[in-house]
Amino acid sequence: MFSHVTIGTNDIERAVAFYDAVFGTLGIKRFFLESAYAGYGDKHSDQTWVMKPFDGKPATVGNGTHIAFMAPSRGAVDAFHAAALAHGGSDEGAPGLRPEYHPTYYGAYVRDPDGNKIQAVCHSPPGDDSG
Repeated sequence: MFSHVTIGTNDIERAVAFYDAVFGTLGIKRFFLESAYAGYGDKHSDQTWVMKPFDGKPATVGNGTHIAFMAPSRGAVDAFHAAALAHGGSDEGAPGLRPEYHPTYYGAYVRDPDGNKIQAVCHSPPGDDSG
């Protein structure tokens, strides 16, 4: 459905440390790094770029905007949340079921060190690691 998403940062080194740890819990690897940006995911599709804005102005967050990343298991959602908090992120919703979305929706919400809201979600029932 999409080629890539971009997450703005004002401190690429801090962001890379955060996203390396957080994405590692979901099996998402960094494939590119330069002084102003880092690429995660697949080299050819489904990419997430963490970068300083091209216009040179400070990165800011969008009100009502967040990006949800698929987790392979509920344990990965828990690990995502813990890694985010351990690497400078803040809690926006602890890991748990969100039955208002559907009966097996298990997610966690955090803000990265720049204030961007991200989420890990597993749609599978307990014990099913299909994501």
